Amino acid sequence: MARELLPGTLDMLILKTLTRAPNHGYGIARYIERVSDDALSIGEGSLYPALQRLIIAKWVTVEWGTSETGRRVRLYTITRAGRQQLASEEREFRLTIAGIARVMEGA
Repeated sequence: MARELLPGTLDMLILKTLTRAPNHGYGIARYIERVSDDALSIGEGSLYPALQRLIIAKWVTVEWGTSETGRRVRLYTITRAGRQQLASEEREFRLTIAGIARVMEGA
């Protein structure tokens, strides 16, 4: 059963996925679903606006390429600034999760 993402985590998950290699939107969504054992599902209505945000922020670049099936696709690549942003988001995420765990353990 797919779960709703925590607010603010989609950008981080996309950036993390792109550290592996450039990818197209469908590939990004499928990777996140596969690695999360289908616990996370990314719909097009969320994915493509997030990719646009990342492009505008200059954390991701885009160029035309070819998918593994031979289709013409937009390939997204993380930038150096995107890697720095990812590191920052990962730190904040880990602090948040640790804080939530402390509250849950103390309840």
